[in-house]
Amino acid sequence: MASNFGTLFRISTWGESHGPGVGVVVDGCPPKIPLNVEDIQHELNRRRPGQSKIVTPRKEDDAAEILSGVLHGQTLGTPIGIFVRNTDQRPSAYTEMQQAYRPSHADYTYDAKYGIRAVSGGGRSSARETIGRVAAGAIARKVLQHSLSGYEALVYVKTIQHIAAEVPTGAALTAELIESNIVRTCDPAAAEQMIALIEKVRSEGNSVGGVIECVVRGVPPGLGEPVFDKLEADLAKAMLSLPATKGFEIGSGFAGTTMTGLEHNDAFYMDGETVRTRTNRSGGIQGGISNGEEIVFRVAFKPTATVLREQKTVTNTGEDTTLAARGRHDACVLPRAVPMVEAMVHLVLADHVLRQRAMRG
Repeated sequence: MASNFGTLFRISTWGESHGPGVGVVVDGCPPKIPLNVEDIQHELNRRRPGQSKIVTPRKEDDAAEILSGVLHGQTLGTPIGIFVRNTDQRPSAYTEMQQAYRPSHADYTYDAKYGIRAVSGGGRSSARETIGRVAAGAIARKVLQHSLSGYEALVYVKTIQHIAAEVPTGAALTAELIESNIVRTCDPAAAEQMIALIEKVRSEGNSVGGVIECVVRGVPPGLGEPVFDKLEADLAKAMLSLPATKGFEIGSGFAGTTMTGLEHNDAFYMDGETVRTRTNRSGGIQGGISNGEEIVFRVAFKPTATVLREQKTVTNTGEDTTLAARGRHDACVLPRAVPMVEAMVHLVLADHVLRQRAMRG
């Protein structure tokens, strides 16, 4: 199983949803980066279950344990091991899934690939796998803040089904605004509508999806490794590796296909001694390399596959049947996916900062 990510800043995640625990090993982190368990725990608290009325009620503290690589609040440059124990498991909720495949879940495909699967909790196909990513992302963020002045990744829910947030521009878009509501959107008025929609579909035993947008500030020009490790290519892979993702677009995205070249091109100008663009339809990346503007992209998340309504399916012996899932599941993954997207941004950019440094000093 390909559970490794990164070139110089590398992570390897491990563990199943209902096993003893999950974790990550981070290799390639530079030494003397300030780091303590609270830095990691803050991010894990943002993705943990049970944090609000609109997410899964599974009660997990998600308490991080640093096993190696850190001494007296500083990284050593050696592998950093992080472990989070699973404490609230209910395998009885998955009894029917021993035989019946959940529609649009990974049950059938894991059986087809491995011939065996961890039924309880979905094993590695569960979003609980992302704990390792988020913990590692917290470390990558510290590396970036140490290396890049003004670095900031702002990730927020832009749409849930048909409800769209009004995104403020410039300095009005802040992390504090995003964290001011349990949906993690940048529009408090839209947040109330989104909460009502999520509660409605949950009461119906259903689920709903949407779009998360990311704005990254403080990235210098020059990051990215053409031709196969272009910066947007690595970001796209990182985002589409997250559970429930179904689409990625950067800058103008698919809307750019309706424009002409003259309409779409970002004209350059000099701002003192800095090269800038008057528009940002490129999304901060040109030719696979950052140009110094804000990096802007969006990620589409499907409705949660596990719903509490009866659906037609088949068994692992090839018989038609029906299945109504039980257990504790998110009716909408987007509020908890925000820190997951953030983590993957940090991981990609930390890796590319180290790669650029290795090439040019």
